[in-house]
Amino acid sequence: MSDFENPYQSPESPIVPETRQNTGNPLSENMLQHLFEASPWLRFVGILGYIGSGLIAAAGIIFAISSFAASAIGGLFDQFPLWLLALAYIPLGAIFFFPSHFTYNFGKKIRNYRFSNSSEDLETAFKNNKSLWKFYGILCIINLSFIPVSIVIALIAGIAAVLNV
Repeated sequence: MSDFENPYQSPESPIVPETRQNTGNPLSENMLQHLFEASPWLRFVGILGYIGSGLIAAAGIIFAISSFAASAIGGLFDQFPLWLLALAYIPLGAIFFFPSHFTYNFGKKIRNYRFSNSSEDLETAFKNNKSLWKFYGILCIINLSFIPVSIVIALIAGIAAVLNV
């Protein structure tokens, strides 16, 4: 290898990290005011998310029960199996619980920080905010991965439909 430095090499840092001076609260009064004003809305949206995820899961349970009832009765619901909706709705209700939980906790911890002025509350608030966006990022990656799979399935289904005609 030549004497040139590798541009892809990880940067080196000292073994003992430098100590930072504790300057008090790193957030300005305007930043804190914006956070405090957002707190009730975050808690409100979190509660709406809890209700929504519960309703989605309840709809899945209703679809599962009505699927069993329809199979016992027969006739009207034979064309579309309702258990497929139950398989989709119950996990969706569970999935949508998590962003609601992170949003609500973010707002709650900011509210707690306003009254306690504890750095632990502020850290936990931002930890919940980080978890919310990490969850949404992972969900986006999963959804984006379904696009090529859907295209391949659509091509196969289209070719199969043309060949059978």
